[in-house]
Amino acid sequence: MVASKAAQKLSSIASSWPIDPFRPNIQLKNFLIHLSAHPKLTSEAVQATQLLRDNAIQKKYALSAKTLQPASMPRHYERLVEGYERSARGAGRPWWKVFFGVWK
Repeated sequence: MVASKAAQKLSSIASSWPIDPFRPNIQLKNFLIHLSAHPKLTSEAVQATQLLRDNAIQKKYALSAKTLQPASMPRHYERLVEGYERSARGAGRPWWKVFFGVWK
């Protein structure tokens, strides 16, 4: 009976998992749905999955501004996130901006 509650909980977590635009054929959501049918599913695995979905570790161990904006390249992580979001939308930089290192 405990396994069925864990399976239901994992299925609900899997249904709310975001879709990865870069790997349309390999989705973590599909893995979690199949994992919910595993006979040896534990409540610890379900709890770990829920903590991953809710970014609990990121909230518990927040990164300082010094880590997020290193002195050598203060906008590095901002640019990384911008590039990721643009790439997810399908927008890229022209070849000459890549070649000359132009970011804006």
